[in-house]
Amino acid sequence: MKQFNYPKVSEWKDLCERPLQNQENLESQIKEVFFEVKNNGDKALKFFTAKFDKVSLQILKVSENEIIEAENLVSNELKSAIKLASENIRTFHGSQQEEKNIIETTEGVFCWRENRAIENIGIYIPGGTAPLFSTVLMLGIPATIAGCKNISLCSPPDKNGKINPAILFTANLIGIKNIYKIGGSQAIAALTFGTETISKVDKIFGPGNQYVTTAKQLALNYNVAIDIPAGPSEVLVIADEMSIPSFVAADLLSQAEHGIDSQAILLSNSDKIIKEINIEIEKQLSDLPRKEIAEIALQNSKSILLSSIDEAIEFSNFYAPEHLILAIENAENFTNKITNAGSVFLGNYSPESAGDYASGTNHTLPTNGFAKNYSGVSLDSFVKKITFQNVTKTGIKNLGKTIELMAEAEELVAHKNAISIRLKSLEKASTGSA
Repeated sequence: MKQFNYPKVSEWKDLCERPLQNQENLESQIKEVFFEVKNNGDKALKFFTAKFDKVSLQILKVSENEIIEAENLVSNELKSAIKLASENIRTFHGSQQEEKNIIETTEGVFCWRENRAIENIGIYIPGGTAPLFSTVLMLGIPATIAGCKNISLCSPPDKNGKINPAILFTANLIGIKNIYKIGGSQAIAALTFGTETISKVDKIFGPGNQYVTTAKQLALNYNVAIDIPAGPSEVLVIADEMSIPSFVAADLLSQAEHGIDSQAILLSNSDKIIKEINIEIEKQLSDLPRKEIAEIALQNSKSILLSSIDEAIEFSNFYAPEHLILAIENAENFTNKITNAGSVFLGNYSPESAGDYASGTNHTLPTNGFAKNYSGVSLDSFVKKITFQNVTKTGIKNLGKTIELMAEAEELVAHKNAISIRLKSLEKASTGSA
């Protein structure tokens, strides 16, 4: 990690730059995939699966027998861990349910809001060297709590035509039945348009590589919503003299091992702590199975010495990290100063890994600075909020003149007439006129 000491505020923008992704010809390639899937359905999916995943599939949907087989391949210890994480995630997201609250804004005018589930949900789960079965919990559980009727899950097959057994076990555990052996941008295209096997969805969730990310952005052009703009994963750690260097190093490396384009940022008011953390990083790095990936990611990472923890918080808000760890004394006292972050971890014993797996919060979070204007996935991500109003006779009398004046000022006469005709009707009724 390259170190920067006491940078000027004018230099912060450059320090906050994320690793550049190679977008050359990417969108045109994905548009071709979309075109083929839209026009040729399952045939196109099988073609792209053979081309990109090197496996020939006759049936795209995972069978009941495959789910049973997968369950037998997952250890009892891992099953228990997944079940405990599931309970915590369900508890936290269940607490986000809202009760209907009717408000009388003016005498006789009643307004309220109700949630309705998004009916058709698509979930994308990456496979490969890091099969993210934890993301099945993070997306599937709030979808089921919200009451989404149709949940389709896509994940790429291995060279034997199988989906990782932990992904299948987890999906079955939380009640997802429509699971498909499709990966990459072709999976996003299938969820966008629908095919003979896979139903079209209304909103797509889930992480993925740059092909999946770009495909999700393209899906927006076809009236399909997505969870949040996604990019490479990132963490920012603020550490002071009370931090434990080995803990902080482990947190930074846990981010760096995600991928070569991941980014880890260390901020501190102590040069001594920065040096101790960097020594720990070198020690721990040598033992990682994904050492080569982490090493490249660390080349995109930075340690920055600042004058105070308050300045570090200010820098963090400017960077807007996906994950923010406050490894500082009295971390709870700084929460009201945090304005831009996906998820925050307080103190020496709150690693990012807790939120990634089992504490209960969601790990699907905004990256690439989008924490300035997006929230992480929650129960709200799976519902629409519909407003209602009930204006009584008393209410229209009390509010009518206000609406007439405003409509007239905007020169929308029909809007005004919609009120006037009602007021005149009530006036006639009260006077007994014909």
